[in-house]
Amino acid sequence: MARKKKQEVIEEEIIPAEIVDQPITETIETNYMPYAMSVIISRAIPEIDGFKPSHRKLLYTMYNMGLLTGQKTKSANIVGQTMKLNPHGDASIYETMVRLTRGHEALLYPFVDSKGSFGKHYSRDMAYAASRYTEAKLDPICNEIFAGIDKDAVDLVPNYDNTTKEPTLLPTTFPNILVSPNMGIAVGLASNICSFNLGEICDGTVALLRNPRISVEKMMEHIKAPDFSTGGYLVYDSEQIKKIFEKGTGSVSLLSKYVYDKKNNCIDILEIPYSTSIEAIMKKLVDLIKEGKLKEVTDMRDEIDLKGFKLTLDLRRGTDPDKLMAKLYKMTTLKDEFSCNFNVLIESSPKQLGVIGILEEWIKFRLSCLSREMRFDLKKKKDKLHLLKALSKVLLDIDKAIKIIRETEKEVDVIPRLMEGFSIDQIQAEYIAEIKLRHLNHEYLINRVHEIEGLRAEIKELEDTLADEIKMKAKIAEQLKAIKKKYAKPRKTEIIFADSIPEAPEEESVENYSCRLVLTRDGYFKKITQQSLRGNDEHRLKDGDEIIFNEDCENKHEFIVFTDKCQLYKAKIAAFEPCKASSLGDFLPSKLDFDEGERPIMMRVMDDNFAPTDHVIFIFENGKGVRVPMSSYETKSNRRRLTGAYSGASPIVAAIYEKETTEVLLVSDNGKGILIKSSLIPEKTTRTASGVILFNLKKKQIVVDAVSGEGLKKYPDAAKCKKIKIPATGSALIYPDVQDMQIGIE
Repeated sequence: MARKKKQEVIEEEIIPAEIVDQPITETIETNYMPYAMSVIISRAIPEIDGFKPSHRKLLYTMYNMGLLTGQKTKSANIVGQTMKLNPHGDASIYETMVRLTRGHEALLYPFVDSKGSFGKHYSRDMAYAASRYTEAKLDPICNEIFAGIDKDAVDLVPNYDNTTKEPTLLPTTFPNILVSPNMGIAVGLASNICSFNLGEICDGTVALLRNPRISVEKMMEHIKAPDFSTGGYLVYDSEQIKKIFEKGTGSVSLLSKYVYDKKNNCIDILEIPYSTSIEAIMKKLVDLIKEGKLKEVTDMRDEIDLKGFKLTLDLRRGTDPDKLMAKLYKMTTLKDEFSCNFNVLIESSPKQLGVIGILEEWIKFRLSCLSREMRFDLKKKKDKLHLLKALSKVLLDIDKAIKIIRETEKEVDVIPRLMEGFSIDQIQAEYIAEIKLRHLNHEYLINRVHEIEGLRAEIKELEDTLADEIKMKAKIAEQLKAIKKKYAKPRKTEIIFADSIPEAPEEESVENYSCRLVLTRDGYFKKITQQSLRGNDEHRLKDGDEIIFNEDCENKHEFIVFTDKCQLYKAKIAAFEPCKASSLGDFLPSKLDFDEGERPIMMRVMDDNFAPTDHVIFIFENGKGVRVPMSSYETKSNRRRLTGAYSGASPIVAAIYEKETTEVLLVSDNGKGILIKSSLIPEKTTRTASGVILFNLKKKQIVVDAVSGEGLKKYPDAAKCKKIKIPATGSALIYPDVQDMQIGIE
């Protein structure tokens, strides 16, 4: 009883939640915008130092571990330490590290010196080893990445759990943002920055430091074009390069490098575009060979080894290697485009900048870092000078200082008495009191006095430099020249011009002649020349088979085939060898790689009379029908098979090609039919539309046949089934075989 009473009290206390209407704009602003901004600012888009947060956290952890000068350590150790700054899990941290390694070959100037298998940028299937097997340390170029970080060059902020600090940016002494390639996809924003040669970037930045109003043309003399770690050729397009320099958008064409091995009659592809992979290239080559478009290649092999990338193509005898490569450039990703989209975070705000704009922002950033370093050094020197000034006062009467210390009874009184005796502050008095007895020799004291003059000169120089922006820029220019001398390498991507690329040979001309195409219900296909037809050979068919398509055409055309599995196939007539009428012909499902059990229902030659405004009429067992325009089957790529060619909601009865309005007869399984104009059947541009009811059927009745044109001769009394509206109820129809029987009885 008590339990029941308690339950009633609880039920009374339950208050339904109040539903509050909220505008969708407010919902997006409150819930979605913070997420979008977090992805843009804290994850996907690089900042002016050239790093995303994940890169920065990893490299700074390695720096704190002493891996800039020490021995390599296990990657698992680095990953574990990085989790103090990056809470996203060990797998994502290790993937970030892999891309920065020398072994992965994704960067022109890698930041991590690696040992072990780290996969390759040019192979998507070559897996990297687990972190417990590989080792790493920072590459020497990281000295330029972290220069000044211990001198307050950048801000340090608390990490995610407030147990340590990490830098907001790294004080890179060169424009790493343009030297390291970077790609990121944020919310409604993406970035794709290509890499440039370090030496060229240093030269261009120095030129900009000297002349802030430098023209794009002059800058293009210093920075020629992008440079990629995978090498290859870059087809120079001055308009596109200028667009990249001015706006940060545009694209560059990259070509693979190859050599022809005359002895073995093969092509060795040694470098490929940065934006593709060996697997993508080989898949496309296999497809071309299967389609018969690459008869010049007999075999291909992935020969990547310790020496680097290598893809070998064995050639047929007599093949011209240059013409073949020109053809492959056109048909595969051996020639590829790198699309630039220079979105960079500037003070936590995304901006799209060209090369010159990025360099201008980097100079501002570098001036800030350098001035902070110099102010740090200036403070240190001023503090030291302050102490040495006190020492110079004490030197005038060293005995007095010793006497003060000896006569002071309590230790706490030493500092105040020294401050009073020599008119110095507490910091200076502390310094004097801490001087060791061994340093009270003449040489030490004289050297300290002389040091005062040197410090004053250094302080004045620092103050003069800080006050003069020209001197600051000159200092940055000196650093860039030193970096170029120490780290610059020759270009990996060679620049060529469009006129030096061999032109792709035109496709082999197809011999054209008149022929007749024959297709049977079971899928046997014949291409018969007109000369062969003069022999008046009878068509050989399998038992129970019948011809469903018989039409004259030309060998240069293509044809399409609709099947009973809602698919459309396209093929070239020239791909089939001629045969005689007395042969069975080619088995089309095998030649076009039909699915198991799939059979053709309609065929059409795409000749000069073929038009996108033509229609295909689909009639289904459930009495529905639909007209679909041929324009609905147009595709951007030259696809061999198209799935979802029509609705699969009900089994297909017939597919009828409509060039112009015609009459269509639908026949049901109970011997009734309707004859309607094709224009009554509604048009649907959606291929998979199920259509509308044409034939009113009783329960369990189905449509078993649909014919038009010459096919109407099969039903002599079809005219009496004519209907002017849909849906329509069928009229009795005499089947041909029944009619013959009646004639025979009479």
